Amino acid sequence: MKLVIAYIQPERLNTVKQELYSRGIFKLSVTTAMGCGQQAGFVKSYRGAVEEVTLHKKMRLAIGVNDEYVQKTIEGVIAGARTGDIGDGKIFVLPMEECVRIRTGERGSAAIG
Repeated sequence: MKLVIAYIQPERLNTVKQELYSRGIFKLSVTTAMGCGQQAGFVKSYRGAVEEVTLHKKMRLAIGVNDEYVQKTIEGVIAGARTGDIGDGKIFVLPMEECVRIRTGERGSAAIG
């Protein structure tokens, strides 16, 4: 079992979801996040006040999958999120020790579904 964490542009969320659904991956958690990487920051002016923006809005997807779905998940996120510009995002794959379905008490790969 793996936990796939992806940070993507907010406007690419629906495209990423459609790509994941087409690959048979339906269970994901989405959180609003802020961060910066290679795109760094920029300066904006609003009503005469100058403000430096160093954190950008991102969407954080957490997707728990069985081992046979890891590559499909990565491919789906890339297909939906890639624009070719700096700031498209990152994908992290972490080992997941345990998963428990609260409703039934199922554990392990059966709990992921």
